[in-house]
Amino acid sequence: MKIIDGFDGFYAGKRVLVTGHTGFKGSWLSIWLREMGAEVVGIALEPYSAEDNYVLSGLKDKITDLRGDVRNGKLLKEVFDAHRPEIVFHLAAQPLVRLSYEIPAETYETNVMGTVNLMEAIRVTESVRLGVMITTDKCYENREQIWGYRENEPMGGYDPYSSSKGSAELAIASWRRSFFNPKNYEKHGKSLASARAGNVIGGGDRAADRIIPDCIRALEADKAIEMRNPEAIRPWQHVLEPLSGYLLLAMKMWREPTVYCEGWNFGPASESIATVRDVATKVAKHYGKGELRDLSDPAAVHEAGLLMLDVSKAKFKLGWTPRLNLDQTVALTVEWYKRYRNENAYELCVEQIRRYLQ
Repeated sequence: MKIIDGFDGFYAGKRVLVTGHTGFKGSWLSIWLREMGAEVVGIALEPYSAEDNYVLSGLKDKITDLRGDVRNGKLLKEVFDAHRPEIVFHLAAQPLVRLSYEIPAETYETNVMGTVNLMEAIRVTESVRLGVMITTDKCYENREQIWGYRENEPMGGYDPYSSSKGSAELAIASWRRSFFNPKNYEKHGKSLASARAGNVIGGGDRAADRIIPDCIRALEADKAIEMRNPEAIRPWQHVLEPLSGYLLLAMKMWREPTVYCEGWNFGPASESIATVRDVATKVAKHYGKGELRDLSDPAAVHEAGLLMLDVSKAKFKLGWTPRLNLDQTVALTVEWYKRYRNENAYELCVEQIRRYLQ
């Protein structure tokens, strides 16, 4: 049984390329696309760990699985030429704030030049009709304001990661105006959009310096959950929330390519904006055990204290709305981690996607 709810069978038979498919979000997106009947090609680096969703789900045997670095523009063009994708989702990135302080140049090379290389591959590949470039809510110039950022607000970023994503957004806007201008669509035939999501959580994430993987590692080892920034406020959402937005956006772009080629926010409802401490507390509650330990350090590298997105544009123009509240989001996430050792991880992901769409 294929999952077609919400997309009218749109993805069946479509040739879709996903960069970063070995990552957390990329693996879930690839599973969803495959279940809808898409011909999925993934290109990415090796997965972070043997317990990543990509590895546990056996995804390498279910799609066209390629290794490659988005910093290698020549390789990307060869992949595009060989597989002739129609739709591109760009998720490959160096996605961690704290790591960006250790490898700032590599962060910029991956997040900015990797994005440029991908857009150049799109530009010279006739088969590509649209590209959805995934950035982050941290691409905005964060003023720690108490209302959500809108898509037309300035790009920026304090740390190397955030600023690299703001820079990527500027590059995307430039390529859209220079090479994929909707006014000249009849000449180039391509539509380019960017998507910005909040703090995404869900099963199969094993990255360092993220609260859910940190919580699960501690709980599985019967240790206390250590929080380095417990009072930071974030827009928490289950991984399926922004992915549903990306998929809906791509479908709309295919049908009306000159209307939806813009930047889009995909964040949770305001009720799901909470502190790290709140989320860790809910994780322990749903897991059935765990104590919290505050390890906040006043001398630690800077991370945003308050960051929220305004998703009004996606609601009114795309018809997209978040389906899950914070408690449902955490419950679904913890359930995955409590079940994956004794069940087929791929089928567990499929089951959660089906339940999400009900």
